[in-house]
Amino acid sequence: MRKLSYFIAASIDGFIGAPGGEADFFTDLVADDYLEYLKEECADTLPTPARRAFGIDDVPNSRYDTLIQGRASYDLALKVGLTSPYAHLREFVVSNSLQESPDPNVRILSGDVAAAVRDLKKEEGLDIYLCGGANVAGQLIDEVDELVIKSYPVVLGSGMPMFATPFRLSAFSLDSVRAFGNGVVVRQYSRKD
Repeated sequence: MRKLSYFIAASIDGFIGAPGGEADFFTDLVADDYLEYLKEECADTLPTPARRAFGIDDVPNSRYDTLIQGRASYDLALKVGLTSPYAHLREFVVSNSLQESPDPNVRILSGDVAAAVRDLKKEEGLDIYLCGGANVAGQLIDEVDELVIKSYPVVLGSGMPMFATPFRLSAFSLDSVRAFGNGVVVRQYSRKD
C-alpha cells in the first residue's frame, strides 16, 4: 500500500507559515548542500517551474506520483499564474469552495477527504506527497504514514501550525536526521503502530 508522506518546511518553533500563510522566507534559505539535496533526492517535491529552472524536469519521479494540497496553498500558485504547479505529479486540491478545476491535471477533492486518501493509498504507484497546508494536514492526521520535516533555522513566534487540529497525541518514530551547512535539519519520522 502507498504511503501518505507529509513533506513540509517548518520553522524551529514548528510553524509552516506566517499567520497569513506566507512562507516565501523559507526559500531564502535554500542554498549549497541543501539545494543539492533537494535537487538530487527530493526532485519530486519541487514545483515544476523549479525543476525546469534546475534542468531536472525530465528526471522521472522516484518517490511520489501524487500530490495533495489545500486550497490556500494552491491559491499561492494561482496568484502567479500557475494552474498546475506540480505538473509532473497527479495533483489534488482539497477545497469545498472551488467547484471546477482551472487545469485538467488538477482534481478537486471535497467532502470526506480522509476516505478519498484511503482510496488513493490502495492504488498502485508511488507514494503520495502531502505538501500542505495546516487544515488539510489536520483533516488527514490519521492517514499520515510519514513525516519529513525540513526545519529551517528561524523562529516565527506565531503562525500557521503543521496541523490545524485540536489537541491529541499521535506517535511517530524518528527514522533519520540530516543537517546541512545552512542550518536546515531534515527529520524523517514514521507512524508508530
